[in-house]
Amino acid sequence: MTDDAPHDDVASDDLDALVRRVDPDRWLSSRFIADPAARADVIALYAFDHELARAPKVASNPILAEIRLTWWREALDEIFDGRPVRRHPTAQALAAAVRRHGLPRAPLEAMIDARVRELDGPGDALQWAGDTGGAAAVLAATILDLKGPADAARSAGAAWALGRREGTGPEVMRQALAAARTHARRLGVGAFPAVAHAALAARPQASDLARRLRLTWAVARGRL
Repeated sequence: MTDDAPHDDVASDDLDALVRRVDPDRWLSSRFIADPAARADVIALYAFDHELARAPKVASNPILAEIRLTWWREALDEIFDGRPVRRHPTAQALAAAVRRHGLPRAPLEAMIDARVRELDGPGDALQWAGDTGGAAAVLAATILDLKGPADAARSAGAAWALGRREGTGPEVMRQALAAARTHARRLGVGAFPAVAHAALAARPQASDLARRLRLTWAVARGRL
């Protein structure tokens, strides 16, 4: 790993523990994925999203942040070119997920592009949300139901991302959640954990127990 590489912030390859700590909403929704291998692959996507999101936060200036994001773009080159993948827990896990499920590169590239645009300022919130949380949700739905309408997960993933974005207005949030609920109905039962966390988007200050109950109820009904 070079000096420009994003240093891993976990002591081992335990990405599940990392996502549980930094991304509790999506970690909770992943608990409803019955297949352990599929669950691990979804966790790899969330770990990748976390690495991209933290790039602007941990770098001392935008140039260094862009270098970190370029490091991840190069990791995608290795993954999709079939070359040896750099020894980083998230990169290795993402490569395995891509290989097992034939995931496309475009949504992963969009996730990086969104963080690069973020370096220039807030930008368009809806596009940002669709290319971050939305893209991750589409990929997760693809893993959970390869033949299902994975694109139906985008609105829910975007709504969740908007709920975590500072400055999202209540009307924007209301419209995003309405779209999420409409499109999520197209997903099969197996793919629903890819979007279940959107049920928590409008409740960022709720207690842990309340969030767990809300999520369980959403999964039980198959509705956000």
